[in-house]
Amino acid sequence: MTLLQWVGAVVFGVALLHTFCAKLLERLVHRYPAHAGLLHLLGEVEVVFGFWAFVLVAAIALLAGSQEAIAYAESRKYTEPLFVFVVMVVAASRPVLALVRGVLGGISRCVPLPQALVLVWMGLAVVPLMGSLVTEPAAMTLAALMLAPLIFTPAMPERLKYAALGVLFVNISIGGTLTSFAAPPVLMVAATWQWDSAYMATHFGWKAMVAVVLNASVVTWAMRRNLVPSGSNGQAAQPEAGADGVPWVVSLVHIGVLAGVVVLAHHPVLFMGLFLFFLGYTQAYPAHQSPLILKEGLLVGFFLAGLVVLGGMQQWWLQPLVESLTPNALFWGAVALTAVTDNAALTYLGSLIEGISPAAQYMLMAGAVTGGGLTIIANAPNPAGVALLRQGFQDQSVGVLGLLLGALLPTAVAAACFLML
Repeated sequence: MTLLQWVGAVVFGVALLHTFCAKLLERLVHRYPAHAGLLHLLGEVEVVFGFWAFVLVAAIALLAGSQEAIAYAESRKYTEPLFVFVVMVVAASRPVLALVRGVLGGISRCVPLPQALVLVWMGLAVVPLMGSLVTEPAAMTLAALMLAPLIFTPAMPERLKYAALGVLFVNISIGGTLTSFAAPPVLMVAATWQWDSAYMATHFGWKAMVAVVLNASVVTWAMRRNLVPSGSNGQAAQPEAGADGVPWVVSLVHIGVLAGVVVLAHHPVLFMGLFLFFLGYTQAYPAHQSPLILKEGLLVGFFLAGLVVLGGMQQWWLQPLVESLTPNALFWGAVALTAVTDNAALTYLGSLIEGISPAAQYMLMAGAVTGGGLTIIANAPNPAGVALLRQGFQDQSVGVLGLLLGALLPTAVAAACFLML
């Protein structure tokens, strides 16, 4: 254990502590208006890990020299932060949202229940399972924008908002396990462990579907009295993005770009080039566009890039810990460790273990995706959900403790399905 490794662990721990204090910092904005700018900046959850990543790089420069610091920063792989940024912006574009809302809205009108109730259930169950096709970050973006005007409003009690957020995060984390290419923790091990989509569907996917449906059904039932606006006859308010018709050609181009980004997820030069074309296309046809969520996407990308930098120096204590656990202990250990580190990083460390048994492989993956909703950093798409939904919470900030409490029950349901089915 070198001095730099200790420094990396300490800075990582401080960053974790900072995430717990983010909501408190937002409240201090009103008490100390003279420092509102700084407090608001440090209270942005998406800024936390990027900020402390700069601190870590500066510490490395002081202890080992600037060349060592630059070499470490450049040695990290930033494909995932770039991909999440791009897929968030494209998936949240008006034509894509209008298409998804139109399809789900048509289905909801065929169900003999209040439309708002059905839309919320589909947003918490169907869209997360779609993540196995369009990737988890895209599913998170679509679900968050679809649910924002239905759940995350001043009329909804705060405790129910956190319950819905916990279910959304857990369901997104486990909902991407029907295939081998959509969930970041699965991508980290699929080639090494030779897991294809058929294997994922038969060993993880159907169990995840059971948990997703149960979680969505329970929380939707709990919110049923707060969902249907009075005098609306059960009709949900239609989001602004789908108010006007979008030509099918424009929708086809947007869906094609989204599909291309998903297919090229491992090739940042190519999907960034496609994204630049997308930006030009949206400028060429502004009548059929809404403002792109570039700010939110960049903040999420900054958060994930910071996590990549900070997480790169945690292998010295994480890998021996993972190696020392039995399969059953590995499951619960993975759930706990996922809460304090990205689940993709955790499964990547597991893929480095020589001779890991199939039972241990299963338990590690199951635990990693099960714990993916406990904290903001547990799963790569979670910061995207926070960025898009925090306006609906008190102080416009998502509390870490509130999210943890909201995710406990759906996490327990997911654990039961993976361990008992």
